[in-house]
Amino acid sequence: MANHHEHANDSMTELLDLDAEVLRSHLSDVTGWVGELTAGRPPRRILDLGSGTGTGSFALLERFPGAEAVALDVSEQMLHRVRDEARERGLADQISTVQADLDTDPETAWPRIGAVDLVWASASLHHLADPHRVLTEVHAALRPGGLLVAVEMDGFPRFLPGEHSALEERCHALLDRRRAAALPHFGDDWAPRLAKAGFTVEAERVFDIHLTSPLPAPAGRYAELSLGRMRHGLAEQLDAGDLAALDSLLEGVARRHDLTVRTTRTVWAARR
Repeated sequence: MANHHEHANDSMTELLDLDAEVLRSHLSDVTGWVGELTAGRPPRRILDLGSGTGTGSFALLERFPGAEAVALDVSEQMLHRVRDEARERGLADQISTVQADLDTDPETAWPRIGAVDLVWASASLHHLADPHRVLTEVHAALRPGGLLVAVEMDGFPRFLPGEHSALEERCHALLDRRRAAALPHFGDDWAPRLAKAGFTVEAERVFDIHLTSPLPAPAGRYAELSLGRMRHGLAEQLDAGDLAALDSLLEGVARRHDLTVRTTRTVWAARR
């Protein structure tokens, strides 16, 4: 019987894939911008730092079909998913995987991956215990002139229509308080940290995402899984009324036609 940790990993794997599917146009916008920043010198070797299921790797290989990518993540389960997807897409010879915990002993934490032209870090920097040390390692791994693209979100997406938005905001406020203790770097301004690690910050862009009907087909499941994970995480903190209201909403949320997807992503481009 699978344990709770495995179930949590399974739902996170699905959520990352859904995020990439629902926000595909946003991902395409960002990789298009990366294409402009590397015009005349497209990357040959890409490191996807905290790759998850490899959505960044695959999007970048679509943009730069001649490149190869290294997907680095702490989770072997996620990397297994990357390898499966690479085989399905016929990209097995262009993607390699490296399992590493960058928060372990500094002497052993940075794996031998060789020099790279582009580092993609999507929603991964805020998880690091010591971002400065890792960013310094990233700077050293980049070839001169190479680019780091860091993507961070200001919070989890909002989905619910007007009459339920107050409940959703109360849940997010509780989540924000919990996250501030667990992930102290979430929501940081990364520009000063990048400069301190030796980078030249070339640009910072805020992408305001507001998708309305008709939404991409998987959006209902994306909302259901996101809100379900939030409900599970806040079960001890929500009052009985809000918990009952959230449970009632969750029953049919995947089939609603009035959902939206609202979120903000900030992207920093920094050059070695």
